[in-house]
Amino acid sequence: MHEHSTTGSKSHTDVDVARSAHTMAQRLEDCYSGAVYDVLRALGHPQQVLPHSIRPLDINSRLAGPVFTVSGGYHPDLDPHQTLLAWTGMLAKVPSGSVVICQPNDSNVAHMGELSAEVLQFRGVRGYIVDGGCRDSAFIQRLGFKVFCRYYTPLDIVGRWVPETLGAPIVIGDVTIHSGDYVMADRDGTVIIPIKQLESVVEGTEEVLRTESLLRKAILQGEDPQEAYLKYGKF
Repeated sequence: MHEHSTTGSKSHTDVDVARSAHTMAQRLEDCYSGAVYDVLRALGHPQQVLPHSIRPLDINSRLAGPVFTVSGGYHPDLDPHQTLLAWTGMLAKVPSGSVVICQPNDSNVAHMGELSAEVLQFRGVRGYIVDGGCRDSAFIQRLGFKVFCRYYTPLDIVGRWVPETLGAPIVIGDVTIHSGDYVMADRDGTVIIPIKQLESVVEGTEEVLRTESLLRKAILQGEDPQEAYLKYGKF
């Protein structure tokens, strides 16, 4: 009886954690990267933006959620079967509700394609951000799976590239990213939120949005923009 109760409690806790992560992801996705960055900067984290060369397939995409990190390497003499085993193994391990961020350490091949995007979407993954390439981009955009990447190419990973670490810290640009951190990405850029700052950043950004609405309303009703800035402390 005691074992059954403990298992039930653990399952209930897991469900609560998943719901909390989903709620925070949705709240972040209702924000925009500029406001998130402004709050991070005010909190003493001004270097949390990934390189601006990483762009969304769909310019209207907004993507947010807890991060699951992947890194890998390019090796032109790999066995094709082994690369696909490693790749499909990675797809199977990505947690539902997460956003994959991949440091491929490569600028040669595509690190996302149509079938992989469909698999991740089916498994409840929120999106995929890679400091590398993508192919089948038109299909993925029609599918609605959110992908941010640096370039496009028809070259695939088979016999060339393999994921090597899952869940370990990675570096993209000047930003160190840990699994469990949060990300908010849109057409303006990709911002990484350290997990310890998550609640402060989400609440601070939501307050910024409320203040901006009041500021905008005041200016459109004829208030002098400088006076509005001094009144609300925001512009």
